[in-house]
Amino acid sequence: MSRHTNRRTSRVRTTAAAAALLLALPLSVAAAAPALAAPAVPVATTAGTATGTASTVHLELPRPTGPYAVGQEILHMVDHDRTDPWVPSAGPRQLMVTMYYPAHAGTGTAAPYMTAAAARMLLDAKIPGNTVPTETVTDTRTWSRTDARPQGGHYPLVVLSPGFTMPRTSLSSLAEELGSRGYVVALVDHTYENTGTTFPDGQTLPCVECGQLKTPEAWKGLDESRAKDASFVIDQLTARPHPIWRYARMIDRDRIGMAGHSAGGAASVPALVTDDRIRAGVDLDGSMDYEVPESGIGGKPYLMIGHPLPGAEDTSWTDSWPRLDGWKRWLTFDGTDHGSFTDYSLFLDALGVPQPPGTTMSGQRATELTRRYVGAFFDLQLKGIDQPLFDGPTAADPEVRFHS
Repeated sequence: MSRHTNRRTSRVRTTAAAAALLLALPLSVAAAAPALAAPAVPVATTAGTATGTASTVHLELPRPTGPYAVGQEILHMVDHDRTDPWVPSAGPRQLMVTMYYPAHAGTGTAAPYMTAAAARMLLDAKIPGNTVPTETVTDTRTWSRTDARPQGGHYPLVVLSPGFTMPRTSLSSLAEELGSRGYVVALVDHTYENTGTTFPDGQTLPCVECGQLKTPEAWKGLDESRAKDASFVIDQLTARPHPIWRYARMIDRDRIGMAGHSAGGAASVPALVTDDRIRAGVDLDGSMDYEVPESGIGGKPYLMIGHPLPGAEDTSWTDSWPRLDGWKRWLTFDGTDHGSFTDYSLFLDALGVPQPPGTTMSGQRATELTRRYVGAFFDLQLKGIDQPLFDGPTAADPEVRFHS
């Protein structure tokens, strides 16, 4: 079974090979919802393949295609007006956010992919009996630079939200691409919802919610909570007179969008409904547990991109589609799976790990298409640049199917 084949049996538009390296749900989730996955790649074979190649493979994100170099800065945000929804005893909701921005070439130092503690928790959660060296992940080559000197001017802001159980770094390549194309990007870790989030005090907090979301109402609550996280991040970045980020002057407050993968994409619906500042949204393969209301989303533009399903389409998408009351497109990338829209499809290819059945598109091609179509959407909706890419199918992208 693949992503959200219906609202009763599936919640995360997951792949048929749910045990494959870095794309499997944690065991706690798999145990709670065995219907999420069809027969998977054998775990021993998967882990063994990864272990056998990890020490000799150097992972590298694709080079961004835009005209700008990309700067990076990590922020710690604390919402004193909101208690953490998952661990109330922890006190205020705290988030770690990576900012990407257009920068001057040749400034700053190479940014790390993720902390060692977070990488170890990711590998341990995704690979039963994991023996993959942590450095396989932490040494991934990025193209963004820490302390890079920012470009002048004002740029649209895009908030990015990763999939459930996935750390924010899973969308690093997309974030770098958008930064290179002239966007400020806020890539958010939703604390206690992913394999591990490292905070400035050295703590790496675990995934408390993994395996806990067992009803449609619970998944809808996750979407709503992430929408609140997104709005809080925007609050912090656009606050006057003292925004949390030292380069906040780069942000054009009138041009803000949101995109995400899986649960992160689904969260864009309540975010658009509840926050007037967010003008456009993208859902990358995320079932809409918070469906588009009958009243629509205020005419805001919306892009849905998914992987092909073996049977009927996701009912949350088919039900929501006619309610979208602004510019809209629904695309399927043939040959992809649920993880194809993240960095991890690149990692699977590099490590020689078998892809789920039916996955014929390489990680490199999936990343290229995801970055191009998401970038074109925001260029159209936040910059007003015409995009013939969305006029219909093209010979250059035969894998891209348009729904109507």
